[in-house]
Amino acid sequence: MSIARTLWLDNADLAEEARTHPFVRGLADGTLKEQTFAGYVAQDAFYLESFGRGYALGIAHSPDRKGFDAFADLLAGLRAELRLHEAYAGKLGIDLARVDPLPATLAYTDFLLATAALGDLGHLCAALTPCMRLYAHLGQSLAAEDHADRYGDWIRTYAEPGFEQLAGRLESLLDTYARPGDARTADVYRRAMRLEVSFFESAYRS
Repeated sequence: MSIARTLWLDNADLAEEARTHPFVRGLADGTLKEQTFAGYVAQDAFYLESFGRGYALGIAHSPDRKGFDAFADLLAGLRAELRLHEAYAGKLGIDLARVDPLPATLAYTDFLLATAALGDLGHLCAALTPCMRLYAHLGQSLAAEDHADRYGDWIRTYAEPGFEQLAGRLESLLDTYARPGDARTADVYRRAMRLEVSFFESAYRS
């Protein structure tokens, strides 16, 4: 079994915690308050800028053309996700240039950038992959349900085959650059998964 698949299965408890979180359930049934969703969009846009910088550092540290091209393609794919946030920001009156990050957001971005700065591509991929795999999982899970359409654009974005392909490509990089049996890789992956759940919790409570 691949490293990426093993780590995903090892963290199934946190993936389920995210899927059943009141924030995600509110997206599914349309009951999430618009003000809560607006706060999430602002925080996620701030987070995604750091996520993109993680991709950029992946390009910088890639030892081969495969990694260089893959991280460059993933960075380009991130622009589509940011465009969704920009569209929501326009509708909800959010100034994305003036976002005040919450502690949970800063904890996640600091973790990503610190991991990326150390230059170990396996650990960087382990920090980045949970976000992509979890959102693909959530999008596909919610799309398969009898969900409301209030937040349908969000659900459809992460349920699209194109997003699944990006998640799979990042997982392929994790399998390529992570060292089998490396405990640090597993720790970084689980830390990122915990931060994902904390991000939803922070958005819901704030």
